[in-house]
Amino acid sequence: MRTICFYFQVHQPFRIKPYRFFDMGEDHYYWDDYLNKSVIRKVAQKCYLPMNELLLELIQKHQGKFKVAFSISGVCLDQFEAYAPDVLESFQRLVATGQVELLNETDAHALCSLRSKSEFKRMVETHRAKIKRLFNGYEPKVFRNTELVYSDKIGEMVAEMGYMGMLTEGAKHILGWKSPNFVYQNSINPDFKILLKNFQLSDDIAFRFSDKSWSEHPLTIEKFTAWVNNVPKEHQVVNLFMDYETFGEHQWAETGIFEFMRVLPTAILNHTDFTFSTPSEVLGQANPIAKIQVPIPISWADEERDLTAWLGNDLQNEAFTKLYDLESRVNKIDDPEIQRDWNYLQTSDHFYYMSTKFFSDGAVHAYFSPYETPYDAFINYMNVLSDFIIRVSRKEKEIQGVA
Repeated sequence: MRTICFYFQVHQPFRIKPYRFFDMGEDHYYWDDYLNKSVIRKVAQKCYLPMNELLLELIQKHQGKFKVAFSISGVCLDQFEAYAPDVLESFQRLVATGQVELLNETDAHALCSLRSKSEFKRMVETHRAKIKRLFNGYEPKVFRNTELVYSDKIGEMVAEMGYMGMLTEGAKHILGWKSPNFVYQNSINPDFKILLKNFQLSDDIAFRFSDKSWSEHPLTIEKFTAWVNNVPKEHQVVNLFMDYETFGEHQWAETGIFEFMRVLPTAILNHTDFTFSTPSEVLGQANPIAKIQVPIPISWADEERDLTAWLGNDLQNEAFTKLYDLESRVNKIDDPEIQRDWNYLQTSDHFYYMSTKFFSDGAVHAYFSPYETPYDAFINYMNVLSDFIIRVSRKEKEIQGVA
């Protein structure tokens, strides 16, 4: 089997509104509805709607030979329901073709797998139920963790939940001399399979496509097809994993990204010996070649492919620790608004905005952040978290009073 597996991450966080120290104890609604709606509608027009239409066209044109997979975060699905039902309907039409696979993840696009097995399982079940409700009973078979975060222990947890496999980054420091173009096994549970991102070919599309300083610019279909043909014949699968917002948002329509994608399936099918497959098809057909050892968690973020995008400085670690110290207390509170805010406050983007990295990684973080500085992000988040703690304490007193 020689196949290409296209996987797209679809995610937008609920961004926090400007929240001052003096708002604590007074204002208990944290979310910037105007900004969130504006971002969703902007990205819908630039990316989601035109790209979904293009994929539907390609699926119909190639009659079962072209397939893709999506992981759509639960917080993104919530915003589709609230602000962009037309986008949700377009994803539903894609899934209805039978050529599009949906993956499971944490509902809030959270980092709870690093801190709490029980919270991780709760979030996965919440996302699974949401997918089932919105996509006509759809049941995902494959998992992908937030930002492809993976370790041996995380893989073992996911295997226990009944998934056939999961996706992660083909990080150099993990692979060494080995290639990402094979199916691997979890080192603790050998029955659990792992797909690794081919970051070279993925990032050629996702990051370098419009980079005029890149030695290979412009990226043509002929050039990319030649690179695919250069993959050694014994290799099983080329995993092209990327943000869905690559198309039209990160790489604007003017770059030619839509035209590139429009002709790519035909070029691959006609001029290479590769097919297209979904993750579950690859995992179901290909035999793993070896165990992959990942004792320390990896991700697909930044140059290091580690967790420092979210937990790389004291600000991030303080916020993360203070948040998850609340888990046992929040679990005892049956209040829909408390539970909603607990969910949304776990979204990894809040910690990403606090990154103090420099150079190219720092520029990427700044591009995505609604804050002027990482310190502004930290202060705003901690103000909100402080108010949330006040609310939790009040609810605890109410429960004790009732008891």
